[in-house]
Amino acid sequence: MDGIQVRHVPPSFRREPFMAAPTTILITGASSGFGKVTAAHLAAKGVRVVGTSRRASWPEDATANPILIPMDVCDDTSVEEGLAWIREHVGAVDVLLNNAGIGIAGAVEDLTPDEAKAQFETNFFGMHRLIRGLLPTMRERGSGKIINVGSIAGEIAIPFQGFYSASKAATHALTAALRMELRGTGVQATVIEPGDFRTGFTDARQYAAAWEASAYQARAQTAVDVMAHDEQNGCDPMRFARLVERLVRADRLKPIYVTGPAPQKLARILRNILPAGLFERIIAGYYKT
Repeated sequence: MDGIQVRHVPPSFRREPFMAAPTTILITGASSGFGKVTAAHLAAKGVRVVGTSRRASWPEDATANPILIPMDVCDDTSVEEGLAWIREHVGAVDVLLNNAGIGIAGAVEDLTPDEAKAQFETNFFGMHRLIRGLLPTMRERGSGKIINVGSIAGEIAIPFQGFYSASKAATHALTAALRMELRGTGVQATVIEPGDFRTGFTDARQYAAAWEASAYQARAQTAVDVMAHDEQNGCDPMRFARLVERLVRADRLKPIYVTGPAPQKLARILRNILPAGLFERIIAGYYKT
């Protein structure tokens, strides 16, 4: 073309577009509920997803996405073996989503110490095992995110599911302490506090061995019926999955993210406004106890 000089760049000097390695997230409890929905959603969005399940088998194809590996968060050896497999076959974990959890219904008086420990073993100590296993590498790299799944029930105690509420309150407190400890390391920690979602939690609920013979049985069953109604008519778990995607991609994490039905989020606010005795009576009345 007249007057126009075209400069041909040799192939060896042409710049190829930079392709960043995909973010890798480890999701505990990924075979059902929040974990399963979130794993599928993030994988579809290009995030490398490794999920865990107690019932999974060791995968034959380590390049699949999402991928599910066997891990019992209540067992030190199982956690160590799972993390070793990830290091060998996948590489570094950028984001940890501590999602594995159970709910045991029953009066405080009725749960045995072993049942109470089982509740905390999964919801609290399992979370701690994963944090201890991954945090040293994250600190060395100067980056990483730890997302712990709490619950609005950790802010608002639920009658006849008291140990579940206690385990989630402990999750909130531990996350707050961890976040302060991680200042200046490049690693961030946050907690998601969901309300009721349609995750199958009702069907997965466990009961204290003393449930049927309990002196509280009639009142406890009424309260659990209210819980079940709210759970089965709760929010779409995809809302939770999209929130996790936002956190995976965010530069900075807030201390707490609350998601769920509007009345439950409002109740969380009212807890800090109303007199404690009045608020407690409102919650007890809601669960018809």
